[in-house]
Amino acid sequence: MWHCLRGLKLGFALLMLNLPGCRLPPDIASLQTATVRRAESANGGSLYAGAWQLGLSSQSSSINEVARMFAGLPGSSASVYHQQQMESLWRTHEWARGQRVRAWASSEIRDLQGHRALFYPFSGPDYLFAHELFPQAETYILCGLEPAESLPDLRGLSASEIEAGLDTLRTALNSIMNAGYFVTVDMRRDLVASRFRGTLPILLAFLARTGATVDSVDIVRIDGAGNAVLAGAAQGAAPGLMIRFHQGLGGMKRLFYFRQDLSNSGTRPGGPFLTFVSKQGYPPALVKSASYLMHQDSFSTIRNHLVRSTSGLVQDPSGVPWRSLLGSGLSLSLYGNYQGTLGIFSQQQPDLIAAYRSGRYPAQPVDFGFGYLFDPERTSIVVARRTR
Repeated sequence: MWHCLRGLKLGFALLMLNLPGCRLPPDIASLQTATVRRAESANGGSLYAGAWQLGLSSQSSSINEVARMFAGLPGSSASVYHQQQMESLWRTHEWARGQRVRAWASSEIRDLQGHRALFYPFSGPDYLFAHELFPQAETYILCGLEPAESLPDLRGLSASEIEAGLDTLRTALNSIMNAGYFVTVDMRRDLVASRFRGTLPILLAFLARTGATVDSVDIVRIDGAGNAVLAGAAQGAAPGLMIRFHQGLGGMKRLFYFRQDLSNSGTRPGGPFLTFVSKQGYPPALVKSASYLMHQDSFSTIRNHLVRSTSGLVQDPSGVPWRSLLGSGLSLSLYGNYQGTLGIFSQQQPDLIAAYRSGRYPAQPVDFGFGYLFDPERTSIVVARRTR
């Protein structure tokens, strides 16, 4: 089990964030300085020795306030314009997919929702659909090649720099709010285009928009035994992030994001990353808009893990190919009306088209697009469950 961390209160575990003051414009005054002890592991062994100085603004000291600003929530320190634009994007998502995805998941994958953790490979910063489909999970494991970086000291940013950062954030969110997935090339460009770099601003915005209160953020890495441990403050890209949050009066939840190469050269069977995932109770997996990478032999390790070492799988056709699911011992269910993938991809699956037409897996209709197939009339969802 991952060692629980203790002794950190509401945003005070932000070694790498240094986020005192997030008003617009940043008129930081009356800064207080607090001495906060570094986290200790559950067995009493110190992960870090000593303490650090964390500046705290008397006006706005919580990382949760920064998340609310990114999300453009009413009453946050974001500009009225950012609030209006983010509200418009959120309404678009809710109307096109949000409420429909939640209703489908509650009806069709309630058994998989009961697991305590979710593994979402090739996710990038898409906590949005992880939450929509698996809202009850206590631990979320996301990963991608997109960088995880610390936030700048907001006291050092001008109002125009903050507004430019929020504008870039909205640009990065536009495709997933409208089409339901990130355009990888565009997202990677957007994530380095302002002072709010990397996946963290998007993750924080999604958490706040889905009703979470963000308690802390830490830089973490996976050690050789497959345990997540605190890492030192990062300059530039970090190995991973752990965001602790809660929703309402519920207990603490954790969101992990790791910058992880999932090709065979970056992820090996029994290696630290997949060991960490398995230690969370062999969680079900979500795969969406994964660029058909697991159709290639060079991604056989992660493909085999999803087929053999998860309790279930919810995916679109860009995930594990249908041919790899057949004969796997998994119970398979189909949803939607698959007629082939988008023309920009070459990985057509005639065997999956045949499966839809055969009647062996009676496909249930869905009223929302999913992944690259954002047209509800042509979309496809495959659900696989382990039966033995």
